[in-house]
Amino acid sequence: MSDVSEITALIHEYAFRLDAGDLDGVAVLFANAELRSTRHDRVRRGTAEARALYDSVVLYDDGTPRTMHQLTNVTVEVTGERATARTYFAVLQVTGPGLHPILAGEYRDRFALVDGRWQFTERVFDPKLFGDLSAHMRA
Repeated sequence: MSDVSEITALIHEYAFRLDAGDLDGVAVLFANAELRSTRHDRVRRGTAEARALYDSVVLYDDGTPRTMHQLTNVTVEVTGERATARTYFAVLQVTGPGLHPILAGEYRDRFALVDGRWQFTERVFDPKLFGDLSAHMRA
């Protein structure tokens, strides 16, 4: 696999784990990363703080948040053992009747090659379009 393919797969793995309700697995992806948002100044570091970020996600009887993250426009740039990526995301959810877009925006990521494997070193969440998040996240 090329570096770009491996990094793209890592970006996709985040969405697969989150949509499956594997919040611990999501947090592991950010074990060596800083998580930021354009909506506030808080920085979360490491697995425990990453996991706490997802404590507000509502999981239903099937163990999932009933979401599907759609990732597009994935653009990866690799420079040696460092890389950056930009990705658009849109989150769809089914609760009650109908499928609803609940959130859309951009992820801005940084990666490092460690022991031959790419890992996240930073993710900046940049939400831009908001729908009804009340069935997805607790206040």
